[in-house]
Parts: sequence; structure tokens; C-alpha cells
Amino acid sequence: MTSLRGLPPRLPGAGFRGFSLLPLAISFVVLVCLSLLAIQLWMTLRAREVQLSEAARESANLAQAVAQHASDTIKEADTVLVGLVERVEIGGVSDLELARIHKLLVTRVAELPQLHGLFIYAKDGSWLVNSQKTLLNNLNNSDRDYFKYHQTHAGRGPYVGPPLRSKSTGDWIVTVSRRINMPDGSFGGVVLATINMNYFRLFYERFSIGEKGAIFIANGAGILLLRRPFDESLLGRDISQFPVFHDYLPKSPVGTAVIRSGVDGVMRINSYRRIEEYPLVVSAALSQDEVLASWWFDTVIQNMVGGVLVLLIAFIGYRVVRQIDLRVKSEAGLLEARNELELINETLARLANQDGLTGLANRRHFDQSLSAEFSRAQREESALGLVMIDVDFFKQYNDIYGHVAGDECLRKIGKVMAYSMRRPGDLAARYGGEEMVVLLPGTDLVGTLAVAEGLRDAVQSMVIAHTGNPLGVVTVSIGVAAFVPVHLKNQAVELVELADKALYKAKASGRNQVCYESACESAEQLATAFAFR
Repeated sequence: MTSLRGLPPRLPGAGFRGFSLLPLAISFVVLVCLSLLAIQLWMTLRAREVQLSEAARESANLAQAVAQHASDTIKEADTVLVGLVERVEIGGVSDLELARIHKLLVTRVAELPQLHGLFIYAKDGSWLVNSQKTLLNNLNNSDRDYFKYHQTHAGRGPYVGPPLRSKSTGDWIVTVSRRINMPDGSFGGVVLATINMNYFRLFYERFSIGEKGAIFIANGAGILLLRRPFDESLLGRDISQFPVFHDYLPKSPVGTAVIRSGVDGVMRINSYRRIEEYPLVVSAALSQDEVLASWWFDTVIQNMVGGVLVLLIAFIGYRVVRQIDLRVKSEAGLLEARNELELINETLARLANQDGLTGLANRRHFDQSLSAEFSRAQREESALGLVMIDVDFFKQYNDIYGHVAGDECLRKIGKVMAYSMRRPGDLAARYGGEEMVVLLPGTDLVGTLAVAEGLRDAVQSMVIAHTGNPLGVVTVSIGVAAFVPVHLKNQAVELVELADKALYKAKASGRNQVCYESACESAEQLATAFAFR
């Protein structure tokens, strides 16, 4: 028989106490890949958020700078206007006074680069004096928006008007004006400062806002004064219904929002501020696509690297899982092979101890069992019985019916003997040829005789035809022996010899009977046994 000690019960790593590592390995690889993808996604979204946040701060700072510049520019011009209003209202507009004012205006325009010109208009709109070196006559500005405004508004504050072309030079200008009152408080005229649009354009062009960034300044009514990128057709356009004015300024004078432009449709990060002192609104906006361009590039690179890493881990994980799967299958195959080998070994062991014809134990098995049971009977001082059976006239049966029928006859007798073995320790075996034996542990002579007689009767009761037997059916002769073996005194062969002698006696006495032999028997046993002879 092949030994199984060299076969491992389980391959290392294939499982522990029946638990397979394959599902765990697959789950681990999937979890690692999903975790890497989740981390990559989080980092990507976080980088986008940081990029947008930095852009929002940049646009807010830009809006603050633009607002401060606009406020300072207009304040310088307005300061000049305040002095002019006071001088006209107190000193009047005599020719001498106007001459002195003219020199002052020329000097102020030369000192302030943002100023395009300074003008004083009478209450009918005619030109009283201005900053031009050569005064122009016969011009009237009563049709201008700023003139009409002060004519109908008694307020003394500054008014920032819509952009327009200068009548004197034809340049685009932004106007800042104040009202002049007569001594009785009635309308007395207008003082005007014009700011060259190019001054703002040059300042705005210093900022790096990308190709799609935008900066604009508008008055409080939502009239566009200037915008970068510059488009002359947009000057003076009403943008009061655009999101900055319509949706955001009513809620807060300062803020930042992502807004799609109503001018060119570009999505921008827009920071806006209202300058309450002059009423103006400024806005600085950065294109969201341009802001996120570097983020997109980094995202593509990172995702490519991350994707390669995930694929590499997935591939390695697949290979590991594949190896585990193969090892598990190998283990299953080895276990199956071991079970088959055990089954084969059991079959071989059974075949090695079994008679191929009758299905009973063979001579080898009988000899081993006899030796073991004899030794145990000696230790336990218990009786051991042996029944030896021989088929009567079996040679004649084979001659008459053939060896095939003879084999079938022996198989039928073997089935009777196997069926008669009621105790686990009893053993029925084929001893050789047509001889069979029954080993009965723990059974005295009386019990052994009873078993023998039952077997004899059972065989005869099968009524197997046998014309070579005087009785016309197959019968058996049985020899019985039983005794309590004594250690160092008796040997197992003695039991066989006694049974064989008894069998010879049964055949010599006419067959189809049970005879016994015993080395030591009580009177009661002999009397009982006599009935079986």
C-alpha cells in the first residue's frame, strides 16, 4: 500500500482552516486599485479647487487695483473741479477772472496726465473758458448728457457721464462734472473735466489677464465707460441687465462669482466692486478655461501616470490572484487525487484480504485474524471457536455441472456464510478450494456448534441440485473446534488442527453433519455437543 504521509494536507497560502484566500486576494487588489483611483480623483478635484481659489484671489486683487486707480484718477480731476466751482461762484466770470482761470486750467491739464481738458460752461451751455491754448468760440454743449443732468439736478456732487467724443479733438473721453450755482441757488453753469480714454486703456493693458480676460469700468447706472479688450462699439452700452448689475451688486457691493459674459459668452471668474464716492463699478475677470489650462495639463499627466500605476498594480494583482487560483486548483486536484488514492488503497486492502470468488475473506486475512484473535483470547482468557466447512462431493459437482456452475455454487454458499455472521468480530473466509472457515471470537464449543449446525442447515435448505450427492442436493460437512487458549501453552495452529480432524470425522461418518474436536471439555459440554454428532 502507498503511504500518504508525504502528501501535505494543504498547500501554503492556499487557505487556512478551509478558508480560501482567492476571494480575499481579489478583494484586496480591487480595493487597492479603487483606493488609488479615488485618491487620484480627490487630488485632481482638490487641485482644481485650489486653482480656482487662487484665480478668485487674483481677480479680486486686480479689481481692487482697478477700482483704486479709477477712484484716484477721478478724485484728482474732481478736486480741480471743486476749486473751479468755488472760484467761479465767488470771483465771478469777468474777462480778467476768466483770463486768470484760463492760465490755471492750462497748468492743471499739463500737471495731470489723465486730463484731456478742463471746461467751464455758462448756464446756456456756451463755452466760457477751457484748458485749450487757443480758445474756441461759438460752441455750445447744452446738448450733452452731463449738462442736462446738472440742469435738472440741484445736487452739488460730481457726475460721471457716459463716454463720448470730444467736440474739440474728436478723442474718446470720460466726463466728470459739477454744477455751478448762482447766488440765489439757481443753475449757473457747469465745470467739466474730461479724462482721456487712452489713459485707462494704457493702465489696464499693464495687467496680465490672458487672452480671454476682461476688465471694465461703468458708471452707477450701468453705462459701460471702458472695457478691455477694447471695442469702440461697446462704449456707452447699457449693461445694467447683465449678471453683475442685475444679480450680484444688489446683494453685495463687492464680490466674486463665476459668470458667463453677456458680451462675448466667455465663462469668467469675475470680481467686481462698487465705488460709492463717484458712483462707479469696476470688474476684473479671468477666463475660467485659461485659469484651468495648466490644471488640465497636470490632470492629464497625473491621470496617465496614475492610470499606468493602477494598470500595473491590477496586472500584478491579476498574476498573484491567478497563481493563488492555480494553487487552490492544484490543492483541490491533490486532495481529489489523495481521496482517490485512499479509495484505491482501501480497495486494494479489501482485495488483498478478500476472496475474489466468494467475496469472503481470503486465506491471508483469515491467518492474520486467527493470530490476532488467538492472542486476544489468551490475554482475556476467553474461548475461541472455529468452524471448518467442506462441500460434499464437490469434485463430482464440477464434473457433472462444470466449473462455472461449481464457482456459482461456492458463491451461494459464501453468501449464506456472510449472512450468518451477526457479530462484528465474526469472520467468514475461504480456506482453500471448496473449504471455508468461520472464526468466532468469544464463543465456546456449544455456541460454535450451534453456528455450525445453522450453516449446514442453511446450505441444505438452498436445495442446489447435485445428482452426484446421494441426497440429490448440495450439502456440507462441518468440523468444529473451540477452547480457551492458554498463554505459552497453546498455539493457533492447534485450533485449526482440531477443526480439521473434526471435519475429517464428519466426512468419514457419512457427510452432511457437524462433528467437533476439543482438548478439554466438561461433561455438560460433551452431552450437549453429542446431540450434534
